[in-house]
Amino acid sequence: MEIVSGPISSCSKEHQKIYQEWFNYADSDCDGRITGNDAIKFFSMSNLSRPELKQVWAIADSKRQGFLGLKEFITAMQVVSLAQAGNEITQDILNTAVDLENLRPPSMEGLDVLIARKRSPQKSEPEVNVTSQPQPSLSAHWFTSKSAKKVPLSSVTSIVDGLKRLYIEKLKPLEATYRFNDFASPLLTNSDFDAKPMVMLLGQYSTGKTTFIKHLLRSSYPGAHIGPEPTTDRFVVVMSGPDERSIPGNTIAVQADMPYSGLTTFGTAFLSKFECSQMPHPLLEHITFVDTPGVLSGEKQRTQRSYDFTGVTSWFASKCDLILLLFDPHKLDISDEFKRVISSLRGHDDKIRIVLNKADQVDTQQLMRVYGALMWSLGKVLNTPEVMRVYIGSFNDKPVNEAAVGPIGKELFEKEQDDLLSDLKDIPKKACDRRINEFVKRARAAKIHAYIISHLKKEMPTMMGKVKTQQRLTDNLEDEFAKVQREFHLPAGDFPNVEHFREVLSGYNIDKFEKLKPKMIQSIDDMLGYDIPELLKSFKNPYE
Repeated sequence: MEIVSGPISSCSKEHQKIYQEWFNYADSDCDGRITGNDAIKFFSMSNLSRPELKQVWAIADSKRQGFLGLKEFITAMQVVSLAQAGNEITQDILNTAVDLENLRPPSMEGLDVLIARKRSPQKSEPEVNVTSQPQPSLSAHWFTSKSAKKVPLSSVTSIVDGLKRLYIEKLKPLEATYRFNDFASPLLTNSDFDAKPMVMLLGQYSTGKTTFIKHLLRSSYPGAHIGPEPTTDRFVVVMSGPDERSIPGNTIAVQADMPYSGLTTFGTAFLSKFECSQMPHPLLEHITFVDTPGVLSGEKQRTQRSYDFTGVTSWFASKCDLILLLFDPHKLDISDEFKRVISSLRGHDDKIRIVLNKADQVDTQQLMRVYGALMWSLGKVLNTPEVMRVYIGSFNDKPVNEAAVGPIGKELFEKEQDDLLSDLKDIPKKACDRRINEFVKRARAAKIHAYIISHLKKEMPTMMGKVKTQQRLTDNLEDEFAKVQREFHLPAGDFPNVEHFREVLSGYNIDKFEKLKPKMIQSIDDMLGYDIPELLKSFKNPYE
């Protein structure tokens, strides 16, 4: 099963060399990115119409990042070449093309003259050694700079860069002032914005989580164990790397280029049960998988884990683009630990997909009853009137057991599996949109947090009885949340979990917090109301 294919792999070395030279010419900022303005100048040489070029950009920038890297640029050039040959431009134009490897580069009017002119050294300038390597983005320095000087807008060359700038300038000061990082989520780093999309698999032991990943990769990954007993005893991040190896959790958590530094808050007990599995694979260049320990049931769940399992799954849920809850026809009961895990996914409902795996182990009549029982169990746990989508299939490398499910069941499984795979295919394309969505959610949560903290601070006396007042406020947090909600007209669903908030608050002296700073709140409102819409507008399809 091919989920993502790269255009470079279907392009000859001779053509790659030509495209690299064209890319270097078109990249006016020499930062490895062709923005909308660069594209308008360069693509005009193809003599295609504006509507055609609009489609070319949409196909090349399928992830909607607002710029083209070398791979996306080659995709655009291949589409242009096919369009010049008289082919209709459609979303699957490259899939239907017969021989991409021998597809000649498009005709770009006057380009050879311009490149030759750029190649010839100027008399007044000394000869320099120019490399085609992209320059490091300015945003890499934003997170290490001690000064809070405003970063010029001209340094922003993508939507993600724009989000980094807004975070540093507007959201991070608010989070630091009211200790949002201690109550909800650690402060973001450069790697949090640049991380690949993640898919987390959750479920009881032996529901096929590790097998599911192996099925997608068509190979095993370092450290994978499969068996009927609880085999995966740790959180394993399966990601792209130059060679096959396993990296311990403590090592991964301190690497600045990895988005896992926030996991240090769960302590060594967790980090010893966390590891990264790296391997070279085309799919892993686009998606990272998170394999989790089987959720315990029955007597096993009475044995306490040495770390906050629910807290860890909640942390990963906030970072993931998709969460797959796997069930097995013989394990439909939702244990207490599984209930806590599903409850911890509150606020991420749009990411959850239910998978009824190993469904070919029962016949059609039993499957109908199993499906009904699963929906009934989920309805009690999720507490929503809407029915979640359940994908039925058998995600392993064995052929479907047609003797059990019959020809109709086999056809159903194939359609269901195709639907789920389509969901997975869309992840890289929707990654940028998801990042914006998570950023906006975080900004709203940080703003509400600031309102709550400043309200509690305002309730504290100036002189006597501070200890008693703090205890009273902590005990009656539900009432204080309601007051904040009424005062600032905030939606009740956006407020944090009361018990968790109370637990963290007990370690603080409320009197030491800052009073409400209206300028900071206004800054967040401006960011949500103007800055982010403007950012999206500036990096939309340049031909719209």
